[in-house]
Amino acid sequence: MAKAIPMLIAGREAHSGKTLPVLDKYTGDAFEEVSVAGPAEVEQALAAAEKSREAMATLPAHKRSEIIRKAAGLLWERREALAGLVAREAGKPYRYARAEAERTVENLEYCAEEAKRIHGETIPVDAGKSGEGRWGFYERFPIGIVAAISPFNFPLNLAAHKLGPAIAAGCPVILKPASATPLTGLELGKAFIEAGLPEGALSVLPGPGSEVGDVLVTDPRVSKISFTGSRAVGEGLIRKAGMKRVTLELGGNSAAVVDEDIDSIDYIVKRCVLGAFYNQGQVCISVQRIYVHKKHYQEFIGRFSEAARKLRIGNPVEPDTDIGPMISESEAERVQACVQEALDQGAKVLCGHQRRGAVYKPTVVIDARPDMKIVKDEIFGPAAVVFPVDSFEEGVARCDDSAYGLQAGVFTTNVDRALKAVRKINAGGVMINDFPSYRVDHMPYGGNKGSGLGREGARFAIEEMTTLRAVIFNMARN
Repeated sequence: MAKAIPMLIAGREAHSGKTLPVLDKYTGDAFEEVSVAGPAEVEQALAAAEKSREAMATLPAHKRSEIIRKAAGLLWERREALAGLVAREAGKPYRYARAEAERTVENLEYCAEEAKRIHGETIPVDAGKSGEGRWGFYERFPIGIVAAISPFNFPLNLAAHKLGPAIAAGCPVILKPASATPLTGLELGKAFIEAGLPEGALSVLPGPGSEVGDVLVTDPRVSKISFTGSRAVGEGLIRKAGMKRVTLELGGNSAAVVDEDIDSIDYIVKRCVLGAFYNQGQVCISVQRIYVHKKHYQEFIGRFSEAARKLRIGNPVEPDTDIGPMISESEAERVQACVQEALDQGAKVLCGHQRRGAVYKPTVVIDARPDMKIVKDEIFGPAAVVFPVDSFEEGVARCDDSAYGLQAGVFTTNVDRALKAVRKINAGGVMINDFPSYRVDHMPYGGNKGSGLGREGARFAIEEMTTLRAVIFNMARN
């Protein structure tokens, strides 16, 4: 194996003497090694970021926009190589890895546009009695150093969701990519550095959370933390963060509801199969629960399980693969154990529930109870549970009966019912006549209940990277 791939400290390649193997998730073989950071490297990155704060804050909006757009252009040129990298280190089937690379470019284009639209507003000071004779406004300013901690399931686009807004807002940023997928984050960082970021404004530090993430979270020089990952880690992080601004995008347990008056069962089956098993179900808005009106239940479970059986399982680098490996064998074992527990408690499996290494076959479960882990917890794997319901209203109520609230989907031709679902389901997004896994990168995206704090989507995320400053003129000081 060649020399370890360097980390990036203040925009420059660096080695620490410690390395981490990067595994091909399908074969299990190490195909690269990456240099990993420890406390000393984190300190170097923080010191450089602190030094670059003024340069970033005073960088004109058109320059910030130009840098982001140039980075997007470089990623577009490299999209095929990036897709191959994501397929190997994340186990994501190539067709979806390529879509992620293209989506990342689009995401950064939004950030480039919004970098020119960061502005304040006037304040009607005289709305209060003491405000007579005064005029005011507020402006937005960069919040400071941003610590970005990204997950393995979308190693390119979710890292871009953090780097793009931070740079658009004029903030230095330190990215800690997931240890399972460090190479993609490094490639993203290289594109921004080549695009002309000021010296010291960006570091990419692969490494364990205990030696990199915890230091970033607790260091007083960090003003903003953007984290995407599990609920358990997020809860611990926010306790350590202190008085910093924190954005958490945590887990989900998304549900779809199928009404009695639907137009086409074929369309719904197609969308739910994609939503449940895309990226091996390792998506925070994956379709985990499906509530189908009893009129269509038998037909739905028959077609849904048949379509799941037909998905092609194989090496993710092959263009016709639908299902690849999960991120690790231990994760596949976890999902298998969760399904088996449900079976032991009386549920039934219509297809799947077979594992080979890190590959777990798409699994459809019926006859589950609401108190089973497979129903109430986030499974984050290729398994979906289907239930019959007596009415659309019952489906909506059961959809909302969750500790999570990221997104939901309802299928109905009745506009009144659709709008009632929007009001009843306490989630960050409700998709009408589509699965809950639908998302575009410039939409507001913030979970309710146990799914996180803060907002994503270019404009909203950029606002989270800024602080407000009010200015009041006393025009009647005589």
